[in-house]
Amino acid sequence: MNESEENLIPETAPFRPEEVAWLNRFLPALNAEQSAWLEGFLTGQRAGRAGEAVPRPSGSAPSTDVASAPLRILYGSESGNAEALAFATADRVKKEGYKPEVLSMGDIGPEGLKETENLLVIVSTWGEGDPPEPAEGFYEGFMNDRAPSLKGVRFSVCGLGDTAYEEFCKMGKDFDARIEALGGERVAPRADCDVDYEEPYAEWLKRALSGLKEAGALASAATANGNASAAAQRPATAPEPVTYARRNPLAAELTEKILLNGEGSQKETIHLEFDLGDSGLTYEPGDSLAVIPTNAPEVVDDLLKTTKLAGDESISLKEGSLPLRQALTEKLDITTLTLQLMKRYAELAKNADLDKLIDPDNKEKLQTYLYGREIIDLLHDFPARDMNADALASLMRKLPPRLYSIASSLKAHPGEVHLTVAVVRYDAHGRRRQGVCSTYLADRLATGERASIYPSRNKNFKLPEDPDTPIIMVGPGTGIAPFRAFVEERVAIGAQGRSWLFFGDQHYLYDFLYQLEWQDHLKKGNLSRLDVAFSRDQPEKIYVQDRMLENAKDLYAWLQEGAVFYVCGDATRMAVDVDKALHTIVEKEGDMSGDDAAAYVKQLKSEKRYLRDVY
Repeated sequence: MNESEENLIPETAPFRPEEVAWLNRFLPALNAEQSAWLEGFLTGQRAGRAGEAVPRPSGSAPSTDVASAPLRILYGSESGNAEALAFATADRVKKEGYKPEVLSMGDIGPEGLKETENLLVIVSTWGEGDPPEPAEGFYEGFMNDRAPSLKGVRFSVCGLGDTAYEEFCKMGKDFDARIEALGGERVAPRADCDVDYEEPYAEWLKRALSGLKEAGALASAATANGNASAAAQRPATAPEPVTYARRNPLAAELTEKILLNGEGSQKETIHLEFDLGDSGLTYEPGDSLAVIPTNAPEVVDDLLKTTKLAGDESISLKEGSLPLRQALTEKLDITTLTLQLMKRYAELAKNADLDKLIDPDNKEKLQTYLYGREIIDLLHDFPARDMNADALASLMRKLPPRLYSIASSLKAHPGEVHLTVAVVRYDAHGRRRQGVCSTYLADRLATGERASIYPSRNKNFKLPEDPDTPIIMVGPGTGIAPFRAFVEERVAIGAQGRSWLFFGDQHYLYDFLYQLEWQDHLKKGNLSRLDVAFSRDQPEKIYVQDRMLENAKDLYAWLQEGAVFYVCGDATRMAVDVDKALHTIVEKEGDMSGDDAAAYVKQLKSEKRYLRDVY
């Protein structure tokens, strides 16, 4: 270059001499695309200050002109699925020109939605029509008369649920109706997603964004954002880490399988260890591991025999065409019996008795029938004359993964993930039953073979940020799993906070899961206290809640000192009994009324000092 080309900025320009020198070094190095973008950006800055329309920089790609309309994404999550979708939604809407704000129902009250312009709600339903535990307070406030007006708020709702439950996606339905009642403007129909939620969620989001656009959500937003454009044009400095999920699981080798129960136990609990290799898969204590199982061959054979199908018939699924037997083994949920499935089957069977059973007026009789039965029972009890392969497959939903609380700390076991699994086998209605995934892990997956797995984050069940905070852990049976991870993590980071474990099972001699590990932790001071309850070792059954009540004074003192109280395990009985015991302890030891004790426990939840992972 000659001297005139190098000195693009004259010395008379309104810059300091050092700035002129820098610009004359910087500008000649720009290529044509960069020069055009910078020219357009500066033009937009001037026009924006003057209140003019901002022209698109010459030669720039449309994607570099993004709007910044605010969009709130509100989620209520129990196991982490709704939360994960909320943050995935935020990443997606940024590309459409929105400025997303992700809000958890557990962190705000209904008043936090004031002055909202655009709102997407993603909420799961827990059990028989209940809100996720972190969202209980928000739900209660949102449904009462003090909820704020949402007049003019553009919104759409995505509900997550499970058709195995009668109140399928009730929370999504409740929030959808309530927002409209408060004055909201629905821009896209509500989506009710089953456990196989990826595709209906994606379709919902597409419709919601289209609805927002049609409603003018972007109309008042600025149409240029130079900083975002500049960031988009910078080359990536490092490849994106691999994200393991249902559609991209990790094939991890099973390296260890150990039966934890002693001879003579009525239970079958196994400890499993998977090698993560150099996959980069990470997790934290409190997270779960999703396992994608296969169905038992004998269950598949029974279905084929009952329907008089060979299994080599070709059927069409969304993944493509494949033999029926393979689909029944690897792709479809061939056991879970739901009302929705029964209605679909009734159209094929044309059986008067079945029609009567699923009649809404026979609700109680239907629930009795559903309890303990599977799809094979329906096929036997109400046989269809003509059942082809496609018709059979069309009845069933996609085989869902199973979630298990992770029983290890990655810091204590680098490159590994451990599980504690209760193997389910029982008899019901004259048939031998078996848990799909638990028997897959116990019987059909051998050491040295690989299983498809991926982590499921659970931000609602985490160790306290301050390692000096005391923790109380209640985990009978396989509920012990996350607490094994908690203690291992605290040992690895040198945490000084006290820890107290309540564990329970049937027999001390046969069912004391990880007994030697807990005794070693006690000896070394890694575990401050351990109270156990073995229900069948004495005439009168004793459970973890009984041990809590026996130690009520100390337990309340720990709570007063700031301890976080954790519960993991069975939701229907154990967690309910533990909750009652906690209220009793607070009422008695705190010298409170029942209402004041309830308020104290509610405050523990709001402060994230009463956390549950129940199932």
